[in-house]
Amino acid sequence: MTIKINHIAIATNDMGAGVHFWGELMGLPLDKKRIVEDEGVEVAYYRAGDAHVELVRPIEDNGVQRFIDKRGAGIHHLCLEVDDIAATLAHLAQAGARLLNETPKQHPDGTQFAFIHPQSTGGVLIELYQLPT
Repeated sequence: MTIKINHIAIATNDMGAGVHFWGELMGLPLDKKRIVEDEGVEVAYYRAGDAHVELVRPIEDNGVQRFIDKRGAGIHHLCLEVDDIAATLAHLAQAGARLLNETPKQHPDGTQFAFIHPQSTGGVLIELYQLPT
């Protein structure tokens, strides 16, 4: 199984400040910026080597907004790219990990994703990604 960091997500209520820091001050190239309607967030992906910094701004009351309300803006989750998300989820479930998604969800571009509860990871929300082939 191959695992690599795909992105580190930062929750923010101020996309402009994030864009200013990561894009203008740090000089990271913007790969994409979009609204993800079904998740109620605006996202911006900045390339940082082989991975991304993902800015996530809630546009409705959702888990990201509750995270910010409880903990403040900051690192929200770590996304790990895997080559077989279904097999990875099955392995984790069998090992007793608490999964927030027992089966992968899918973005419009075909990327499959699922989340692992922080109680099973030492306190970090983990997202798994499998990119389309």
